[in-house]
Amino acid sequence: MERDQTATPPEAERDVASSPAREPAFNLPAGLTVILLLLIAIHVLRTYVLPPAIDQEIIFNFAFLPARYDHPLAEQGLAWLWSPVTYSFLHGSWEHLIFNIFWMVAFGAPVVRRIGMARLAVFWCLSAAAAVALHTAFHWGEMIVVVGASGVVSGFMGAAARFVFSPSGRISRQFAHLNRRLTVSEALANRSVVVFSGIWFLTNFLIGLGMFIPGGAGSVAWEAHIGGFLFGFLLFSLFDPRD
Repeated sequence: MERDQTATPPEAERDVASSPAREPAFNLPAGLTVILLLLIAIHVLRTYVLPPAIDQEIIFNFAFLPARYDHPLAEQGLAWLWSPVTYSFLHGSWEHLIFNIFWMVAFGAPVVRRIGMARLAVFWCLSAAAAVALHTAFHWGEMIVVVGASGVVSGFMGAAARFVFSPSGRISRQFAHLNRRLTVSEALANRSVVVFSGIWFLTNFLIGLGMFIPGGAGSVAWEAHIGGFLFGFLLFSLFDPRD
């Protein structure tokens, strides 16, 4: 990402004047760093410490299953209540986890800097739930195990599309969170946002057709990605403290 000197807000210019000219390669918010370490710790524990039987219990009780909601809730445990959020802390492989961490660093950092950790906690829970809600609409009653923070990452991407792009279309990695938030109509009229969103949706639709994925479309909950992105894009103003 490039720093856009012409679009840097006055507050940011003062910060630049008092800080070294070179921007750190990694400058993550502390809260996001804690979340990433938590995701890694959970996967290490599941992969190298817990026996397979216990890990299967964790998957059954904390992963998301559309089939839970095809049965009377009173006749089952409470996993239907928390699994729309807890699934986002579980991952199927190291590749899956690293992929999500990469995009969370890119798009989660400006969102966290902008809304803070308290709002982030609510945003995480609701974007995770919105992601699997759309997934369930396409797979009602199916016994499909859904894990991973991809829906939340997609929510970060949708939210970031509302403010990270400067008027020139560039992204300042360190100061993007200081930009003015675009309204939905302004965002849809912004060329950079439209191109970014168009490529994102096209990629996910192609994944839905089975392209780019060795295991086919069934191995990726691409509908959940779309649910998370739409949540972040359309409802980000509810979490944004900046006018």
